[in-house]
Amino acid sequence: GDRPLYISIDIDCLDPAHAPGTGTPEAGGLTSRELLEILRGLAGCHLIGADVVEVAPAYDHAEITSVAASHVAYDLISLLALQEDPR
Repeated sequence: GDRPLYISIDIDCLDPAHAPGTGTPEAGGLTSRELLEILRGLAGCHLIGADVVEVAPAYDHAEITSVAASHVAYDLISLLALQEDPR
């Protein structure tokens, strides 16, 4: 509907192959592509805010978690930018 929506993405929802840099890795999680598709499917919702949590760079020497998290944050900001002006 048109109710306000706040999205909090815990990066450990991604499989450790896509985001090993978290304190609580979840085997069998989503791929980064699947998460981005879910987020893009929220276009048109009344998004009022969002965050990305649980990124622990010290656990990820290849820095792929930070890349995935930054792309998720970019898509969230893009969704916010696409909001229609309520005026």
